[in-house]
Amino acid sequence: MSNPAYPYSLLAREGWPFIALFLLVTVLVAIFAPWWLAIPFFLLFLFSVQFFRDPARALPAPLAGGILCPADGRVIAIETVEDLYLQRQALKISIFMNVFDVHVNRLPIGGTVQQRWYLPGKFFNAALDKASAENERNALWVRSEDQQEVTVVQVAGLVARRILCYVQPNEQVSTGQRFGFIRFGSRVDTYLPLTAVPLVHLGQRVRSGAEWIAQLEHNG
Repeated sequence: MSNPAYPYSLLAREGWPFIALFLLVTVLVAIFAPWWLAIPFFLLFLFSVQFFRDPARALPAPLAGGILCPADGRVIAIETVEDLYLQRQALKISIFMNVFDVHVNRLPIGGTVQQRWYLPGKFFNAALDKASAENERNALWVRSEDQQEVTVVQVAGLVARRILCYVQPNEQVSTGQRFGFIRFGSRVDTYLPLTAVPLVHLGQRVRSGAEWIAQLEHNG
């Protein structure tokens, strides 16, 4: 089912149950037990609020062939690899999200979703190279109007236990569309044609939906 547009509340809907639960427990413990016993639950409430924040993001200035950043975090890989989903050589740009980053995922390119794959797997530290091939992950293959092929992959991490994705095959999507969420530490891999030019560098901090991470050869 598609994820419809909704007014940004600053807190992701995926986190509302957690935030409400920790707030409720904090209040109940503070009322019916010594107040200091509520401190751990209050800290969990504060952590949930910061983890599930969902800030509105304005798209950067238009760029022909631009690939939008799909996740907040740190760039941990820019390399030529085998795209296991499209069976091709590709430029992979990986972004690692720690528990203090925004975990909303946005589409790096607009077009039509050709296929979606969910692969169960392990839960290695998402910063490790083997996480791309061995961890639980959800992959989307998107084809743009000018026939560019991009694969974006949500990868679970050491403490991540739930990948959420809201788009399906044959769905029309737009650049920067909010398409998913990964709970608690993870990474996003973007596989691009070899003609793509990276616009970021290793170790760089990036923000989803707010900057271009690469530029594709423009067919128009």
